[in-house]
Amino acid sequence: MIDSALRHSHLFIAGTHRSGTSLIHEILREHPAISGFRDTPAYMEDEGQFLQSVYPRGEEFGGPGRFAFESSAHMTETHPLVSADNAQRLFGEWSQYWDLRKPILVEKSPPNIIRTRFLQALFPNSHFLIILRHPVAVAYATQKWSKTSINSLIDHTLRAYEIFFEDRSYLANCHLVYYEDFVERPQEIVDQIFEFLGLEKQNLDREISPLVNQRYFESWRNDRRKFWRPVPRRVSPELELCANRVGYSLKGECKLPETAHLE
Repeated sequence: MIDSALRHSHLFIAGTHRSGTSLIHEILREHPAISGFRDTPAYMEDEGQFLQSVYPRGEEFGGPGRFAFESSAHMTETHPLVSADNAQRLFGEWSQYWDLRKPILVEKSPPNIIRTRFLQALFPNSHFLIILRHPVAVAYATQKWSKTSINSLIDHTLRAYEIFFEDRSYLANCHLVYYEDFVERPQEIVDQIFEFLGLEKQNLDREISPLVNQRYFESWRNDRRKFWRPVPRRVSPELELCANRVGYSLKGECKLPETAHLE
C-alpha cells in the first residue's frame, strides 16, 4: 500500500466553501492522467474529508463559515495524527474511489486550506492547488449553509486565507489561483495548472461565466444601503488591511492588481 502511494502524485485542492474548488476539481479530473473522486458516498461534492476516518471533518469545527475560527482545526506536520500508519490508512480509504492506473490522484475538500502542512507530512510528494475568491462573494454564497452573519463570514474567509499564507512557505509544491482570474481567463488558468502538474494541456470544454460574483456584490451594495443594515456601511481600516494582504479589497469587487502576500 505504501509503495502504491509513493508511485502516485497527490494533488490536494483547497479553498473556503463556495470558492470554486468543486468546479476546478470537475475540470481537472477529466484529464486522462488525473483521477478525482466521482459519484462517491460523500454527501457534499465528492469531498475526500467525508471518505476517510483518519482526521476530523470540517463539521467537527463548525462547518462552512466557521471551521477556520477553531485553532485546533489548523493542522500541521506536528499534529499527533501524522504517522506512516495513518498515511497508509488514508490512502487505503481514498484509493477505493480513485483509478490507480492514473499517475495523479486528486482530493478536494475546502478545509484543506488550513491543513496543507498536515497533508504534506502524510504525503511528501503532494501538490497543493489553492483557490481564493473575494471574501464578499464567499460570504453571501455560504450564508445559506452557515446561518451566520455576513460580517462573520467575511472574517472567517480572511482568517482561512491568512492561515494559508502563513503556512505557504512550508509547502514544497503549491499553486495559487484567484477565482476572479479563472472566470475571466479560464483556459489560460487551467493551462497554468496543468503546467504546474507537468501535464499536457487540455482544451476546456465548458462555458465559464465571468459574471458569477455580480449578484453577491449587488446584495452587498443593497445591504449597505438599508436603514437596518445587516452589514456596516463603512469597512474598517483593519478589515480592509486584512483583505489587502491576501490580494483583495472590501471597497471594490475585484482582486487587487498587485497582491501583497503575507510574509
